[in-house]
Amino acid sequence: MAALEVARPGGARFVGGCVRNELRGVPVDDIDIATQLKPDETLAALEAAGIRAIPTGLEHGTVTAIYDGRPYEITSLRHDVETDGRRAVVAFTEDWAEDAERRDFRLNAIYAAADGRLHEIVPNSVQDAIDGRVIFIGDADQRLREDYLRILRFFRFNAWYGAGMDAEGLAACERQKDGLAKIASERIWKELKRLMEAPDPSEAMLAMEETGVLGAVLPGANASELPSLVSVEQGAGLAPDPLQRLMAMFPRRVRDVTSVTAHLRLSNAEASRLAEWADPALTHVLGVQPDALRRLFYQFGPRAVLDRALIEAAQVSGADALTTIKAAAVDWQKPDFPLGGADALAAGLSGPDVGAVLRTLEQSWVASDFSLTRDELVARLNS
Repeated sequence: MAALEVARPGGARFVGGCVRNELRGVPVDDIDIATQLKPDETLAALEAAGIRAIPTGLEHGTVTAIYDGRPYEITSLRHDVETDGRRAVVAFTEDWAEDAERRDFRLNAIYAAADGRLHEIVPNSVQDAIDGRVIFIGDADQRLREDYLRILRFFRFNAWYGAGMDAEGLAACERQKDGLAKIASERIWKELKRLMEAPDPSEAMLAMEETGVLGAVLPGANASELPSLVSVEQGAGLAPDPLQRLMAMFPRRVRDVTSVTAHLRLSNAEASRLAEWADPALTHVLGVQPDALRRLFYQFGPRAVLDRALIEAAQVSGADALTTIKAAAVDWQKPDFPLGGADALAAGLSGPDVGAVLRTLEQSWVASDFSLTRDELVARLNS
């Protein structure tokens, strides 16, 4: 802020999430700064102060400053000239009110000077932030037509902060939901993940389902089991996991997982995890005996088994059984099968017989709860 103040005294203020979170007494992650400086002036001011600056989005007035290893996103005051529901053509301004009025929600349009003084340009914005009210600035339908991703942001902020959904905003989201078809799948999934990372997104997700918004972004999804899932998570001491919550909204079928993966354009790691959870060979998990559980860990991996157990537990409110599996998964270390190809060759095997015999012996070793020793396995190999 000091570098910007030198270039334009009083021309820079904190804005958005950092101000909102400070008012709510919750940790501040990202720090956004609004400035009356134009992007080239911002770059020059940072350079003069010896601060590394990255021109991350100059067409929208955004420069990222790196100070003490932390990023600060600095954006020139602007107003929208043209919007198409996905992106905006902007013009820079020095008018704080113009910058505030183009934002999404009142609780995100609060500015704070470097000395901590608040600037409430949009009426009721400070109280909204304190109370957790998520209310659009001005006409809700117009705000959504400017950027349809704001529909998901409405539900996300309600999941994290909401003190009861604003009826007018909810109705506008229902009216404008078809516009979400304009938004890239990657942006949809990024926003959904942030929503589903909330401690309890159930109410927001159920409202999305009731308004048709959930069906617009996740065809076939059913949020009815989320309240039970969250209860089981909390009972077992599990952190919120967006992928597990996604699993809870779909049948455990390969075709559904394939469809969701393609629709949301999931990463390879995310797609693999869903596929492992949906593996038809991974059947009943909850309540199995410890030796059977270890065999499941060996065959499918503890992550897939825990995912499967969580969804099962949500269906039967089985937090206690899940806690046992969670503890076992944390302690699990996959044992190494004692034999290898060299052992089979030394026993006189060759060709396809090598793999076939080793697989059979490995199955016997797993069935013994990994108790068969190398000597015992070698004896079987040579018999």
